[in-house]
Amino acid sequence: MRQMIQLHECVPGVRFDRYYDLGRHAFGPKLGPLIVLPQQFIVQVGCDIVYMVTGGKCLKKFMEIVCTNCAPMRQSYWIGVFGCLHFFLSQLPDFNSISRVSLAAAIMSLSYSTIAWVGSLSHGRAQTVSYAYKKTSGADYMFRVFNALGQITSAYAGHAVVLEIQATIPSTPERPSRIPMWKGAVWAYFINAICYFPVALVGYWAFGQDVADNVLVALERPSWLIAAANLMVVVHVIGSYQVYAMPVFEVLERTMITKFKVPPGLLLRVIVRSAYVALTLFLGVTFPFFGDLLGFFGGFGFATTSYILPSIMWLRIKKPERLSLSWTVNWGCIFVGVFIMLASTIGGLRNIIVDSSTYEFYS
Repeated sequence: MRQMIQLHECVPGVRFDRYYDLGRHAFGPKLGPLIVLPQQFIVQVGCDIVYMVTGGKCLKKFMEIVCTNCAPMRQSYWIGVFGCLHFFLSQLPDFNSISRVSLAAAIMSLSYSTIAWVGSLSHGRAQTVSYAYKKTSGADYMFRVFNALGQITSAYAGHAVVLEIQATIPSTPERPSRIPMWKGAVWAYFINAICYFPVALVGYWAFGQDVADNVLVALERPSWLIAAANLMVVVHVIGSYQVYAMPVFEVLERTMITKFKVPPGLLLRVIVRSAYVALTLFLGVTFPFFGDLLGFFGGFGFATTSYILPSIMWLRIKKPERLSLSWTVNWGCIFVGVFIMLASTIGGLRNIIVDSSTYEFYS
């Protein structure tokens, strides 16, 4: 993350406001976009699919709690309801337009994660809790571990949009944008840690090997608080969806204008953005496997944009001395990233196939 922030203004007087702009500088005008754009798209589309699934599941849980007498509705319908919100929100023009949505999402993240671990703590350990490994085959255990590596890597998905976010910060020679951006990144990861580490530790303490991907789904009491937490998750993923979708919208709209000579305007925005929302909605409804999707996309895209590409671009642009600390650390990150990419992609894909075999689609 720090290297990406430093590379944003690695050429005096030039700001690389997009990941692919930095890719062009590092790899050349033709090769750069071919290397960077597919990986960045995988991260952004993958995150938005996961957010579709998460938003739909939490909406379903919220309604089950607040309306116990209501007729149950399929999970796929709830994902559709969540997706419909984005047909409208996606028409907001740029990052600055969604700043308030993003702020609300950050506040909700801190709030619902606190409710999750406090709720798990008050729930106490289940009578049948077990911390032993699940009884399964050696191959299944290995693939689950590989998938878990991808899920951990998904926590660093923000690397794929860090330059786009930094582009919204004013920069002067006296106070370059990397200073406030780095402070913001440090605070973001600190808040991320205090949000999610307690959830992981307390959630495992309370539920053991049977802990769910989303701890809030397993909690029932107090009902009003758990309902509020699920609604907070919905607000959080609404904002997060837009953060990852905005760079995709920009690339798609610019491509339609420059390559296909489509006139810019409201009609182009509505068609392109609605088509993207419809695509992520369809994939989310079809493959609503939260943990498996995180693992798959964590390896297929997040590891590349978080570990491999930043290190390669740093080596090509900064050219650190061979066997120096910077050179060694970056090559180490590349090798770790390649291993995670291969292992978690295989593990996530395998788990999606296994879970699909027993899942009733569009249920």
